[in-house]
Amino acid sequence: MDKSDKIIVGISIGDLNGIGIEVILKTFEDKRMLDFCTPVLFGATKVISYHKKALNLEMPVHGISSVNQINHNKINVLNIWKEEVSIDLGQSTKISGEYAAKSLASAMEHLKEDKIDVLLTAPINKENIQSETFDFPGHTEYLEANLDGESLMILMTDKLRIGLITGHIPISKVAEAITPELIKTKVEVMHASLKKDFGISKPKIAVLGLNPHCGDKGVIGKEDDEIITPTINEIKQTGKLVFGPYAADGFFGSETYKQFDGVLATYHDQGLAPFKALSFGNGVNFTAGLNKIRTSPDHGTGFDIAGKNLANSSSFKEALFAAIQIFRNRSEHLELTQNILPIK
Repeated sequence: MDKSDKIIVGISIGDLNGIGIEVILKTFEDKRMLDFCTPVLFGATKVISYHKKALNLEMPVHGISSVNQINHNKINVLNIWKEEVSIDLGQSTKISGEYAAKSLASAMEHLKEDKIDVLLTAPINKENIQSETFDFPGHTEYLEANLDGESLMILMTDKLRIGLITGHIPISKVAEAITPELIKTKVEVMHASLKKDFGISKPKIAVLGLNPHCGDKGVIGKEDDEIITPTINEIKQTGKLVFGPYAADGFFGSETYKQFDGVLATYHDQGLAPFKALSFGNGVNFTAGLNKIRTSPDHGTGFDIAGKNLANSSSFKEALFAAIQIFRNRSEHLELTQNILPIK
């Protein structure tokens, strides 16, 4: 392995029939990207070559059988299977889900063993990937089960960071899931992440209300008055700059979100719908709160455009840059907070 200070980015290739490999290849089609990091794709050179041919892309890849063979100036493909795999672009198949899971599992093991520095995940199909070994609603839950810490899904751009108090659960179960303990936990995770991952010394966090108009004083629901508001007031007593609850429609419509470093939505679509409306194509999904760094683009498998050379790589590229920057921020924060001289 060549000596290098570049960050090693492990990349799980996602669903083999989707646009994941396309956005990966398009990102590194610009050779300057190799100045920022060393990419390692977890899959097989035959699969990558198939997509290259389908998309008429010419960049070379470096096939390896071990991370010890990494070339820091090339696109590395770690061959984790040798058998032929059936690819049917644009179709959700059991095989494409099975090999997406194999890619992710291998990348996870290398991440846990510090053989890669960060993990960047291409999109999976949450249905066809399900198996005895992968029984999770999505990447976030899988990561939390395999790494240390309490996870928080954060959708982010340079100017907006939205975390989710509840994640991939049915809307019918959201209200019962919103507890003081959960709110406190997610606020703590976001607060810590904003400090160590983004370098914000005194983060300002907004919490959105659960019900329309935050319940209108109990007319449309009591959770905001009885659970969320008292919990926010309790958190404030610890010195954290946490505010709310805010009615989600007015909060985004009036651009109040611009006054905060982070926003916590109570459920998935309350956060993701406005986020994607404001930033779709350039957003990043970051799993905060864990002992390792993972990012991904803010889109799915794109079966409808797979193999047609229509996928936009902007979000994947932003996810790559975010992983690199968060790794540097976290390393700097660790260096600054370790071995602090005691006050005499």
